[in-house]
Amino acid sequence: MPPTLYAMPDSSFDRFGQTPPISPVVISVPHAGREYPPELVTALRVPLSAVMTLEDRRIDAVAIAARRDETMIVQTRARAWIDLNRSEMERDPRVDEGADPTAQPKPSAKLRSGLGLVPRRASAASDLWRRRFTDADIVRRIEQAYRPYHAAVGDALAAAHARFGIAVLLDVHSMPPLSASGNGGNPPPRVVIGDRFGRSTAPRFVARLQAEAEDARLPVAINAPYAGGHILERHGRPSTGIHALQLEFDRSLYLDRQFDGLGTGFDRVVHLLKAMLAALGDEAQATPRLAAAE
Repeated sequence: MPPTLYAMPDSSFDRFGQTPPISPVVISVPHAGREYPPELVTALRVPLSAVMTLEDRRIDAVAIAARRDETMIVQTRARAWIDLNRSEMERDPRVDEGADPTAQPKPSAKLRSGLGLVPRRASAASDLWRRRFTDADIVRRIEQAYRPYHAAVGDALAAAHARFGIAVLLDVHSMPPLSASGNGGNPPPRVVIGDRFGRSTAPRFVARLQAEAEDARLPVAINAPYAGGHILERHGRPSTGIHALQLEFDRSLYLDRQFDGLGTGFDRVVHLLKAMLAALGDEAQATPRLAAAE
């Protein structure tokens, strides 16, 4: 059966799945968007290829192929437009005229490094934009792209929780290959699971994902170097039975050598993600009455 896809003509994301939900698991794919609005392109002072490095390149193809019956929200607008994994407060004064420095007395490390709500840099490229954007520019992006995405994720989790007494969000990303340096001579992780150091989910869900990665004979790390961002912070409420995890796949696992198109490892990663989703669903429904007490 083909996936059920809901998308409004002017929406910045696609929603897959049925209502009411069939699974307690919800999938989020916030960084794979490849839509670049004309006003973004004309504002660039670097080639478009430079900002494309911000994408979790084609991880949406992996998620769509792996999805079974879970509700899934996939952002289609490019991350360079607005980053859904940042707080609304992480507005960078160097690119945003409406940014209020007093809103974040201690700016986050991501914001300081140029990866705020609207990115200032991408990979080796810095100073992406010809000009600063007006407050109205950014507020429009927040209202039209950022808040609707988070509302869709929140609604999906609430619906899953209402039906199953528990909900689990899997926020799917990809990462550049990690260096072996500083890893004690061991192979670098090729899968990273984040739970904000135990704050966004019960440990049993992390353990299930870790076991699947190890069964696939892939080096796996927990919270290093990616512990999860705003999406987990915003939506993960394990004390109420709503759990959230971030999952990062090494892009070399599923992309070609140019890190552009899908590679020969695509099917392997799809199989692994499918197994992980099944494991989360199994774990969620194994002990639903205990979820709110964790």
